[in-house]
Amino acid sequence: MVQSSTYDQAKAMVSLLRALIMVPSYSREETLRADKLEFFFKEKNIQALRKGNNIWVKNEYFSDSKPTILLNSHHDTVKPNKGYTRDPFSPSIEDGKLYGLGSNDAGGALVSLLGTFIHFYPENDLPCNIIFAATAEEEVSGKDGIESIITDLGKIHLAIVGEPTKMQMAVAERGLLVIDCVAHGVAGHAARNEGENAIYAAMQDIEWFRTFRFERESQWLGPVSMNVTMVNAGTAHNQVPSACNYTVDIRLNERYTHQEALALIRGHVKSTVTERSTRIKSSFVDIKDPIVLAARELGIELYGSPTTSDMALMPWPAVKIGPGDSARSHSADEYIYVDEIGQGIAGYISLLECYFKNHKATTI
Repeated sequence: MVQSSTYDQAKAMVSLLRALIMVPSYSREETLRADKLEFFFKEKNIQALRKGNNIWVKNEYFSDSKPTILLNSHHDTVKPNKGYTRDPFSPSIEDGKLYGLGSNDAGGALVSLLGTFIHFYPENDLPCNIIFAATAEEEVSGKDGIESIITDLGKIHLAIVGEPTKMQMAVAERGLLVIDCVAHGVAGHAARNEGENAIYAAMQDIEWFRTFRFERESQWLGPVSMNVTMVNAGTAHNQVPSACNYTVDIRLNERYTHQEALALIRGHVKSTVTERSTRIKSSFVDIKDPIVLAARELGIELYGSPTTSDMALMPWPAVKIGPGDSARSHSADEYIYVDEIGQGIAGYISLLECYFKNHKATTI
């Protein structure tokens, strides 16, 4: 049933993806693409809800008495890089590849999840509700994306986030903590060897960032990593600087909260530490969760993802899985294989059917 039904669905979703690629949808500039998605649902007589540039729909027999599964991917894109040799908004198909900006990240996952939603939409005996949401501002972790509709979506039991993972399942994802540090000294004339050089003070703390190892490591994400990525100090060659500013990029595993990491850092360095944001949290779904058990049953490979997605902004259990390859994301002449979309729809349907089967078995 899955193979026959997904063939026509895949053709329709490839056509939709081509239409979406033709509409620029840079982060925070997604209005026209949101309009197109809204019109798509109107043509199918499916009531769409909208907030800003976020569009979501519910299965036909949605019931408040059932748990709800969220199928989510983003429809915004980055801007095309200078290496493009093709028109990024001309969705041509050559040698089985569909080219176009956002085709791989995350257009393929978006339309595959949408095709999956349409497959289940009219069924009246689903053990769970299904919501499909096409959201904005993922590429910039913007506050007007998925985060802005969390309360509107209601209680979510599980989220399946569509990103290009080669249909492997990310059960954990690194969090992000960026801190700005200031090492303090005393200004003085370099020729008279006056003052206290803030650069030297910063060097001591930077060495700590380079060599320190967090004790708690993760099965899926490994250790926390810290990298000093920017340094700035001094205004003149003959003046000892009184301050040295530097920035540290920290990728957290699920075993440390932002607050724990900040407390530990402040306990070890002399520099003043200011966090930019604590929104991008690490995430992890229990390996005994039914969605993970379904993935194992289907032979889907599990992994921990070093990259972030909208999972980081979700308060519910979530996994990340989708057609396409993360290595193609943000690349020049971005593409996705047409066959990957059909495989994505079939894979999502099989995953949900296995999940539903196990859900029914545990509730009988």
